[in-house]
Amino acid sequence: MKIKFLLLGTSLSFLPTLTFAQCVETTNCETLGYTETSCNGGKGVKCPFGNKWACLGVNEEECEKSFCNKYGFTLTCTGTGYAGGAGAACGGKYIQCTCSSGYEWKDGACQQKITDGAHGDLYYCNGKVVGVKAPEMDFYVAMEDLGYMNWSKANSLCLSYSFYGCLKGALPTKDQLFVMYNNKSSLNSLLSTNGGENLTEDFYWSSSYRVYNGARYYRIVSISNGNESSYAGTSGGNDNESYVRPVLVNY
Repeated sequence: MKIKFLLLGTSLSFLPTLTFAQCVETTNCETLGYTETSCNGGKGVKCPFGNKWACLGVNEEECEKSFCNKYGFTLTCTGTGYAGGAGAACGGKYIQCTCSSGYEWKDGACQQKITDGAHGDLYYCNGKVVGVKAPEMDFYVAMEDLGYMNWSKANSLCLSYSFYGCLKGALPTKDQLFVMYNNKSSLNSLLSTNGGENLTEDFYWSSSYRVYNGARYYRIVSISNGNESSYAGTSGGNDNESYVRPVLVNY
């Protein structure tokens, strides 16, 4: 393959003022448009004078695929729980899917609908996990602490605590706190897996108490080491403070 171009030069003949076109060969690949070191899938033409390539454009199918992916058409909408695509398709794929009965579109997929209530180790309310079950005893632990406070405030907040509008909570008994301590590893795993907050390695208030000199001393239990102590529940608002985690016992 010989490529030639025109150069204007001055003749060396007996007519010094006469100009003419002279053809000159070139073997410069880049000058001829061969500028790539390789082509995707080998789709191109190699320069006859070197190792450079002139690559071909993508075909229609590849172009469509690239366009569809760019604008979010990535779902096939097939499998368990899927009824088909929602809206128009692009390259045979969809942005969103329609779900079969008993399933709902959530987090970019058709997921099985969960009714409110207890489902094994998890308690659901409005499609959200609001409590995890403690082994040994039949109660669920709230997903997060309510804070660090005196007993009066702790008891009031727990009694008014709503598990996302489904049921009211309560302050745990000391026996329930011991269960939480003995099973904190499995509880923390359930909590963290489902978007909750691990139990704090410190003392928690309970609803259990002892009476001493006519006053109620409410029990506290350490989730860190299982130690137990007690403090007066009411003393003019100057009570000792501990952590608070509601539990769900009536469901």
